[in-house]
This record gives sequence, structure tokens and C-alpha cells, in this order.
Amino acid sequence: MKQLHPFHLVTPSPWPILSAFSALILMTGATLYMHSYQNGLFILLLGLFSVVSLMIVWWRDVIREATFEGKHTEEVEIGLKAGMVFFIISEIMFFSAFFWAFFHSSLAPTIWIGAIWPPAAIITFNTWQIPFLNTAILLLSGAAITYAHNSLIEDDFMVTAEGLVYTLSCAVFFMALQFYEYRNAPFNISDSVYASTFFMATGFHGAHVFIGTIFIFVCFLRFLKNHFTVDHHAGLEAAAWYWHFVDVVWLFLFTVVYFWGSL
Repeated sequence: MKQLHPFHLVTPSPWPILSAFSALILMTGATLYMHSYQNGLFILLLGLFSVVSLMIVWWRDVIREATFEGKHTEEVEIGLKAGMVFFIISEIMFFSAFFWAFFHSSLAPTIWIGAIWPPAAIITFNTWQIPFLNTAILLLSGAAITYAHNSLIEDDFMVTAEGLVYTLSCAVFFMALQFYEYRNAPFNISDSVYASTFFMATGFHGAHVFIGTIFIFVCFLRFLKNHFTVDHHAGLEAAAWYWHFVDVVWLFLFTVVYFWGSL
């Protein structure tokens, strides 16, 4: 039957509901593991495996629809880009809650934490060591992916590949440094509200860096398979927007949590 409109009517898929249940398992496992419950780690790894597996098959379907079936017309791409913008706005609201909690506790510290901020006995990180280095790395990665995107628009595929490789390298370096920082932290998540808000805010940002890295890596693989053209690269553009969101959130974290929070 001939389609009389330019929009893509998605066929019924099991991936959304299965992804929702997998995310539930992942979060349940993470909660149990952080509270040292038996089999918490197993549930966490099971949820992580389920989420990654469903990401692969769901991404496979979207790539097939976009690249091989031609379902992502110009009108569809406009809708996809609008959806990405709204998704990023929802993520901004998500992180706003963490900043709200941090300011709520820091601007008027209670007597239970010594009426000072940071709380008594909390040794904060040196702002100008790993945090500052990670800031420089993320800013460099943001410049690299912008360079890659602009090079793709200008039909310079070699420079595009280099930009994506630089971005992925910076992302891996950032996560390695954050892992090192966590391993050597002088406090843990249960050491007062400062530690709780610190690990929640920076930890969730690290999770977003991990997700963004996977996003860009998939785009890099698609780029190598010639899935992107000068006029048809909505996936790479969405990945670049997401990565810039990660950069901006980190600038706020560096300024508020690391710099101002340790004064």
C-alpha cells in the first residue's frame, strides 16, 4: 500500500517495555549492591547485561529503518531532533534536583553537620588537580566532536573520523580519571550529606559520560560503514548535542561542587 505522507509509523516493538523492565532491574541491583545485600552484584550485572543487549537490538532496528529502509525522511528527522531537544531538557531537570539538594544543604548547614560547609571531618578534593584536568579533557572532547560534525558537513570524512577518535579517547580518559578519583576518595557516599550529594551528582554525570561514549562509538561505527552523508546524519548530530549537554553539566559541577563547595 502506497504511503501518502512523509512520516514514519513505527511498527509494534517489544524493546521499549523490555528496556523499562531492564532499567528497573539495573536500578534495583545497584541499590541492593550499594547497601551490601546478598546477590546485589549479580542483579546489578544482570540488569546491565539486559540494558546493553536491548540497546544493541533497538539501535539495530533504528539503523535499519534510517539507513536501509529510508524511513527517516526530512520531516521525520525534524521530529527526531525535536525529541532529542526535549530529552536533553528533561535531563537538565534531572540534574537540577541534585544541584537543589546541594544548595539546600550548603547555604544553610544544620547543626547536625556542625553548622559549617563542608561538614566537619570532610576532606574535600583539590579542585585544581583531577577535577580541573577532567574539565580540560571534556572541553577538548566537546571541541573535537564539534570539529568532527562540521567536517562531515563539509564532506571531509578523514577529519570527521579523527575528530570522533579524539572525542572517544578523551571520554575514556575522563572516565579513567574519575574512577581513580573515586577509588582514592577520602570519604564515601554515607559520610554526611556532602558526600551523598557529591557522589550522586558526579556519579550520575559519569553515567551520562558512559552513555554518551557508547552513543558516539555507535556513530563512529556507522560512519565507518558510510551510514552518514552530508545531508543525512541526524544520529551523529544528536550525539554531539548530548555530548555538549554533558560538557555543560560538568562545568556547573566543577564550579559548584568542586570549587565553591570546597571553599
